[in-house]
Amino acid sequence: MKKILIVEDNEINLYLVRFMLEREGYEVIEARDGATGVELAIKEKPELVIMDIQLPDINGLEATRRIRASEADGGIPIVALTSYAMTGDRERALAAGCTGYIEKPIDPENFIAEIEKYL
Repeated sequence: MKKILIVEDNEINLYLVRFMLEREGYEVIEARDGATGVELAIKEKPELVIMDIQLPDINGLEATRRIRASEADGGIPIVALTSYAMTGDRERALAAGCTGYIEKPIDPENFIAEIEKYL
């Protein structure tokens, strides 16, 4: 079973993503802030990280940079999941080290297929 770390502070989004992933047989671990997300990425070494950008402590871009600079596997795919959809936001996420970028609101019909492209 592949392990996926979700870093998300919004309970509704967290529930939805967890539900869809667990329904497909993935093991899900969760962090509700960026610092905890970095710690869990290093400790748990998931196959994928789904990273919200707007978090209550360090933002998802900084958390991504810290994961990339840590002793965690630098090749872990990190997918930004964000409501930031302004010009340049995708480029900023990719420049920070994200592997992919998915905009909120989540499209339940296509979400798993989007995620599986990175696994």
